Amino acid sequence: MRYSMQELDNYEKKLLEGWEEVFKKGQLTLWIMLALKDGPKHMTEIKQFIYKATDGTLSADDQSMYRALRRYYDTELVDFKQEPGKGGPDLKIYSLSAVGEKILNEFTKRNILDVFFKPAIKSLIERSD
Repeated sequence: MRYSMQELDNYEKKLLEGWEEVFKKGQLTLWIMLALKDGPKHMTEIKQFIYKATDGTLSADDQSMYRALRRYYDTELVDFKQEPGKGGPDLKIYSLSAVGEKILNEFTKRNILDVFFKPAIKSLIERSD
């Protein structure tokens, strides 16, 4: 069952928002990698993918995105190629590297599919008391 913020009092809303803020910061890597698994993208397109895929609940500023993408490039999780910009500087088009694809697949299997799709856990998540 999906709860709306209207069902929560102000204190509960504050608790939820604080938890979500911490949770979302930890999700950025996953969502960037999923965006690139969908296909090569420029940083703005990655941000748009994340925003749309999370129904607008997760977004990141440009600085955070560039820092993350640079870190993933340095650790060989992503590659990029330069393409001419439309009337501006060249664009970096990012894509998952072979290493990034393997790491993402293993991460999602170990931490999402094998955890949240266990019948007992799925039942707890879906249960509304």
